[in-house]
Amino acid sequence: MGQKTLGPVRRSFAPWLDPQAKPLIRFENVTKRFGDFVAVDDLSIDIYEREFFALLGPSGCGKTTLLRMLAGFETPTEGRILLDGKDVSRVPPYRRPVNMMFQSYALFPHMSVEANIAFGLKQDGMPKADIAARVEEMLKLVKLEQFAKRRPHQLSGGQRQRVALARSLAKRPRVLLLDEPLGALDKKLREATQFELTDLQQELGMTFVIVTHDQEEAMTVADRIAVMDHGKMVQVATPSEIYEQPASRYVADFIGDINMIEGRIEASGEGRTRFRSEALGLTADVLDATPIGVGETSWLAIRPEKVSVSHEPPADTSVNAVEGEVWDIGYLGDVSIYHVRLAGGKTIKATRANVTRLIERPITWDDKVWLSWSPDAALVLAA
Repeated sequence: MGQKTLGPVRRSFAPWLDPQAKPLIRFENVTKRFGDFVAVDDLSIDIYEREFFALLGPSGCGKTTLLRMLAGFETPTEGRILLDGKDVSRVPPYRRPVNMMFQSYALFPHMSVEANIAFGLKQDGMPKADIAARVEEMLKLVKLEQFAKRRPHQLSGGQRQRVALARSLAKRPRVLLLDEPLGALDKKLREATQFELTDLQQELGMTFVIVTHDQEEAMTVADRIAVMDHGKMVQVATPSEIYEQPASRYVADFIGDINMIEGRIEASGEGRTRFRSEALGLTADVLDATPIGVGETSWLAIRPEKVSVSHEPPADTSVNAVEGEVWDIGYLGDVSIYHVRLAGGKTIKATRANVTRLIERPITWDDKVWLSWSPDAALVLAA
């Protein structure tokens, strides 16, 4: 299972672009209320077979409620949930071809690893020989063969997470639902497990739907991400599209780090937009059309890694360039983050890769510097 087999699959997988493709999961105008509180608000979305789909958003945005409705633990107040074309909105959880892996893992502490994995299979009445074969298959899949006889308290957090995953996969559901599955792991283990999870999903050819508030996790594992806010999906797109072409200030600010500069549209047409911030004395050309009208308030959005920082001014300082003073520096090992304060008091962040091991920085605190960027590096968002 290496890049030669998985790479082409991942590069070409995009059923949502095919108008003839039929979704495996469809939410049709789904609303969920708890008393007067609207947790999910008239939401519609299609999720396709073999897709790794992420529901991303802050606490209280409705992502877990949506997952629980798909699992059958909650019933929609309005709308329908279709699975393989059949309405499952009122079908009980045990009759749905889905399984759910919880953040707490919910392992039985008095059972061994293999007994935990076998539990659901025994409940379904599977023959003993078949159970043994399936458990062996799952242990091999998650690389825990040598831990089969151990109990959960004898395992590390990462190993317990693998047991919970194996148990969830043992019944071979059409859809696996993951509710913050890596939240209990430390950062380094979580990052390694993210890649293992995507490889496992590709190998099994299953549909995974994951709930997370961790943007980096969603960007790493998902084919598409749905960014949620107050029960609505504000953008559904691939990780690169979400990052490079956010649909709103909310999405741009939620995904990754970004500089936001308030101003107005001076001109727009022929695939270009001219932006002006009087407060900063900044004029910016953006290689992108905008529906925002001339004279209207808008925001210039630009990622720190797309901003160049230098002692020397660029060739043209009249556009996409501004002067400031290095106010603070954050050293993160691979990159340094420069907080540059402009004359009007606004701070803009820029990152530079640390390509050598030298600790001395060519740019340091209190230096006068120029920030600049190319016309295709920024975008303009509505106020």
